[in-house]
Amino acid sequence: MPISCRPACAACCIAPSITSPIPGMPDGKPAGVPCIQLTDDLRCAIFTDPARPAVCGGLQAEAAMCGPDRLHALAWLTELEHATAP
Repeated sequence: MPISCRPACAACCIAPSITSPIPGMPDGKPAGVPCIQLTDDLRCAIFTDPARPAVCGGLQAEAAMCGPDRLHALAWLTELEHATAP
């Protein structure tokens, strides 16, 4: 069930790899690397921009992924990245 994003989390902007172009990262980003569009206060600088990758908009916060805190979300998404890596 979708929930609201946790402020200052940004796990979804760090843990997963993104293979589609991101403004400032034309080849996407590797897993574990913060997106270049992640601001100092851990928000997406291009959240409403059409150039934002579709995969970013498709990833919705949910209780299992986000868990009780940011560290859980980072660990969960990192494990998912490893489990789905080619």
